[in-house]
Amino acid sequence: MKHTLLRALNRVRLLGPAYRGYERVRAAQLPRGPEPAAADGLPVPPPHLIVRVAGTPDVAWFLESGRLAADSIREAVARAGSSVDDLAAILDFGCGCGRVVRNWADLDGTRVAGSDLSGAAVEWCRENLPFAGFATNELVPPLAFADDSFDLAYALSVFTHLPEAMQLDWMSELARVVRPGGFLLLTTHGERYLERLGDEERARFARGELVVRWAEVPGSNLCTTFHPLSWVRERLVPRGFEEVEVVPEGARGNPYQDLFLLRRAA
Repeated sequence: MKHTLLRALNRVRLLGPAYRGYERVRAAQLPRGPEPAAADGLPVPPPHLIVRVAGTPDVAWFLESGRLAADSIREAVARAGSSVDDLAAILDFGCGCGRVVRNWADLDGTRVAGSDLSGAAVEWCRENLPFAGFATNELVPPLAFADDSFDLAYALSVFTHLPEAMQLDWMSELARVVRPGGFLLLTTHGERYLERLGDEERARFARGELVVRWAEVPGSNLCTTFHPLSWVRERLVPRGFEEVEVVPEGARGNPYQDLFLLRRAA
């Protein structure tokens, strides 16, 4: 396991920067309409950072998808009998350049934090979203937060870009930083994505196996993971959590992804 992880890290040192360069070129080349002013009055990130989290430099979609994602989180927590407005602390794991975090600017008395692999994205957030605190993380744990720090952590389209071993490690780490009784919300590529899989991949998915493409570049958009519902329930949820609800295709800010709301076990 250790040698496999080291090989993956060595590959990502080469392929990761190359893909980041591709994202910058793509951001510069893709057509963009007039950039709308953000209704929240907060700054808008540069195109190369937006592309990394939204798949397009379209500012309007970046802002709208972040709003939809925040609404999905609010509604899921409300269905569980709680309210985002009453939470003491929230963590956006994989915050990117603040697509969703910016929607918590008006929370009164809630500590908001974000963590991401991208130092450039975190630095932009620190400079432009002063109501929250931000930290960088590596491909593997730990996070820069104490035990039982958060009432809610969410990971939107994060586990969709990690191979199995890293997912399991991060679930255990998120269980460490979420307080007992607190929530974890995550999204996955579920059955809606079967049309993107080849025959052999579909057969594996149907057997309840995780399907991972480009596992050698974890944490990048090249690495794409597809999650059978049974795999999530049997492998991810038991690592410190209990299932509250599953909403197929319920992650509105990450279209067609399944939404899982979990509760930290006592």
